[in-house]
Amino acid sequence: MLGRRFLCLTHLGRKSGRVYRTVLEVVGVNGDDYVVVAGLGAGADWFRNIQARPPVEVIVGRRRFPAEHRVLGEDEAVAVIAGYEHRNRLAGPVVRFALGKLLGWRYDGSDLARRRLARQLPLVALRPRP
Repeated sequence: MLGRRFLCLTHLGRKSGRVYRTVLEVVGVNGDDYVVVAGLGAGADWFRNIQARPPVEVIVGRRRFPAEHRVLGEDEAVAVIAGYEHRNRLAGPVVRFALGKLLGWRYDGSDLARRRLARQLPLVALRPRP
């Protein structure tokens, strides 16, 4: 239903334990890692939930798996962002405009801007649990 461009993350509320599902855009794939962005920053509920309790499950395309996660370091995040921009270069002006609105500052796609973005919006790799 969502294809491989989006995934559905099932996670538990950090306080309530309630089951939540969040659809996120996949901005990068590296082996079994599906990388997503916490578009509302580290305060995003889904991000705070998986920091407190491991994610329960990820569905991407026809794959469904129990998941683990890690937050990408700045250099790795910058590389993922650059790859995403390259793959979506025709939509570049729209992507930069949308990111600027989301970030609250003019995003120009430079390396400096990518680093600032990576510090402001965590990138998370989700992968099958071993």
